[in-house]
Amino acid sequence: MIQRDYLIIGAGIGGASACEAIRKHDKRGSVTLVGAEAYTPYKRWLLSKSFLREKTILPKKYSEVDERWYAAHKIDARFNTAVTQLNIDRRVAVLGNGESMEFNKACLAMGSRPGRPPVAGVGLGNVIYLRTMRDGLALREMAEHEKTVMVVGGGLLACEVAASLRQMKMKVSVMHRHATLLNRYLDPDTAAWVTGYFAKNGVTLLLGESLNGFEGKTVLRNIQTKSGNRVPAGLAVVACGAEPSLDLVRNTPLAGPHGSPVNDYLETEEKGIYAIGDLAFYPDRLMGGMRRQTHWENSREQGLVAGANMTGKKRIRYEQLPYFWTEMFDLRLDFVGDFTVQPTRVDLTGTHAKKKFTARYYQGDRLRGILVSSGTEKQIDSAKNELRRVLGK
Repeated sequence: MIQRDYLIIGAGIGGASACEAIRKHDKRGSVTLVGAEAYTPYKRWLLSKSFLREKTILPKKYSEVDERWYAAHKIDARFNTAVTQLNIDRRVAVLGNGESMEFNKACLAMGSRPGRPPVAGVGLGNVIYLRTMRDGLALREMAEHEKTVMVVGGGLLACEVAASLRQMKMKVSVMHRHATLLNRYLDPDTAAWVTGYFAKNGVTLLLGESLNGFEGKTVLRNIQTKSGNRVPAGLAVVACGAEPSLDLVRNTPLAGPHGSPVNDYLETEEKGIYAIGDLAFYPDRLMGGMRRQTHWENSREQGLVAGANMTGKKRIRYEQLPYFWTEMFDLRLDFVGDFTVQPTRVDLTGTHAKKKFTARYYQGDRLRGILVSSGTEKQIDSAKNELRRVLGK
């Protein structure tokens, strides 16, 4: 049986960062990184943006770390390899090739998987769930032949994909069950403005419509709505949320309803086993409460913290102000703070019309989030510092 000091399950940015931190604090410990995808850890957040729009796609350009780095740092990196079983009590993992690996400490970094709506036809050809580079390559190839696409969803990924495909001169429609796009994150006025901006840029909007199913024998031909409409489409991108990939630890304390519960140090209740990124349901030391985030910066920072803690050479609490950003057409929106609930008050500086503004979101008298449109790096840092001061951190 193979024996390792550290096993990292999942080769996304979180897993790569955990390896980086382990090697920083422990030069000799044996490390294996296992990833189900064929590619080295890459910038997944670009799949819905420039990756789609480029005429020549070079996957290596999007690598987060050169593959040679792992060999140079004596990390056993196994890509295109899945962990099929994980015995927490015995600390043994079984790989897809049948090998067993005994480990001392592990980091769960399996990320998340796209939500599949419970309707007919979800497995038809030309119905894409954009999560991996392979999905992105398939979508880019299909876009060369199909010029009409339906994007199902109205969140960040859906809006980014719709904007990119429209910039590629495709005929793009967006189906969303709510009246405005990005309604989960934005105040009603800003959401209405963003929605209007998509319409202005030629995106057909089917708002207040819910998906009833996909029609076609082997490939997509029509999309059914619950109101009875049938919309012709040769290609669909489904972006209806994601769920943490917890099958490996299903029916154990490491799998909760909101992710894998961890403490301040990103360690689960099983000593020596950590969870990061899209999996981690962690205590938010700044905003309060428990939180699970699905954004790149969160995964990277958690990987660095968990990797250091795994070595025992450091004892670092995870503390980061929630932050993410999106890019659609020529819009750039930066979100600093908590946007999980609708604000009771919004203070707007600047104007939507000029695409340059700052909106402060309050819950009662308490500032909870700052939205910056077309901001500079200095303005984003200033927003982070402002919110930290208000929180007393």
